[in-house]
Amino acid sequence: MAGRGVALEMAMLGLLQDARLHGYELRKQVTALLGWGRVLSYGTLYPCLKAMARNGYLQMETPGAVGGRGRIAYTITAAGRERFARLVSEGGPSAYDDELFGVHFAFFARADTPTRVRILEGRRSRLEERLERLRLSALRSSEHRDAYTLELQRYGVESAEREVHWLSRLIDAERAGTAPGRPAQPEPTPTDSKSSTKEES
Repeated sequence: MAGRGVALEMAMLGLLQDARLHGYELRKQVTALLGWGRVLSYGTLYPCLKAMARNGYLQMETPGAVGGRGRIAYTITAAGRERFARLVSEGGPSAYDDELFGVHFAFFARADTPTRVRILEGRRSRLEERLERLRLSALRSSEHRDAYTLELQRYGVESAEREVHWLSRLIDAERAGTAPGRPAQPEPTPTDSKSSTKEES
């Protein structure tokens, strides 16, 4: 599986880490997580779930029949947890792609700091290359495009610039140990300061 298939597998394994879910709930949560909307059809979702079950990553359970039909629930297995841990720890070039970066970032809390920094730096490098191409394209076509096409190109450049800035801020935070989700170091209270002074004296 590549691209969106891996992203979908990783998203579902991540969502199943803490709870058993039905197909409808999984689709809703994956859509909310990745923003795919109409692209994630049941025709895409269920074949992926069945393949993951065949690979031993999921168990399919039918807890009871409602109206003559049982709702299948999906539970992650030990093999599925291992598969998710491998996917989360992969920081190679595919993790920088548009398809996979979002899902990696959604589960960054489960990756270690070196992996997060590697993915963020790779993504930034790729965005900087894209930004350079966008700027060159806008410069070359400025005399031959209408105002709306030029505005669209300008939007692309500005969007890439914003993401590069955002990635740089996140990389700095990771290196400084102040990344989102990390517990902040508590500031010493006046009481603590007084007690430490008494101990020293």
